[in-house]
Amino acid sequence: MKMKELPYSERPYEKLEMYGAENLSNSELLAIIIKTGTKQETAVSLAQKILNLNKHSSQDNLRFLQEISISEYMKIKGIGKIKAIQLIAVCELAKRMSRPIKNLKITIKEPKDVANLLIQEMKFEKREIAKVIILNSKNVVLKIKDISLGGTNFAMIEPKEVLVEAIKLQAPKIILVHNHPSGDPTPSKQDFIFTDKIYECADIMGIELLDHIIIGYNDYESIFRRKEREKK
Repeated sequence: MKMKELPYSERPYEKLEMYGAENLSNSELLAIIIKTGTKQETAVSLAQKILNLNKHSSQDNLRFLQEISISEYMKIKGIGKIKAIQLIAVCELAKRMSRPIKNLKITIKEPKDVANLLIQEMKFEKREIAKVIILNSKNVVLKIKDISLGGTNFAMIEPKEVLVEAIKLQAPKIILVHNHPSGDPTPSKQDFIFTDKIYECADIMGIELLDHIIIGYNDYESIFRRKEREKK
């Protein structure tokens, strides 16, 4: 059945206009981005083929779309280079929209505040990345600095890479953050060792390392709180 043969209220464009985007299925939303199908298939059926590329979890979890390349999209008959690029661009926009507003004054009171600040941005990363949150004496965020962008063993980062920006800003406090692309935020032995190393170096420089937060997929772990639990 062609798209124009569907009932008016079941066509994705018209359905969104009538009922709102939240009432469309994932395949219907993708169909709007794809725009057109082929002689054999509607845009919705092409969208369903894209969703079927997700082999590891339910179709409600769209994280896998961040990992599909242009060439992988183009293996689906009816998805050409332009459509593939449009899909990747939409995923990148969604990722950027989830980032915090930089000019907003944010105070960190607990690990959850760090997670709320960065989890939507970092949970989609396919590479292991690390950031340092630089704070003033009242725990207000002054700057968030990338210190590693994948391709490097996180535990091999030099302390000076972590501390240099805080020293420049004469900031008294920092928080380390990095992600686990696997989605599991459980700290590794190397995570604990690296945290201790940074804590000692920061202390020498008169900077307090408040915590080291590991971001997973919709979950996080505080190394400092983990240590406290293990002591009990």
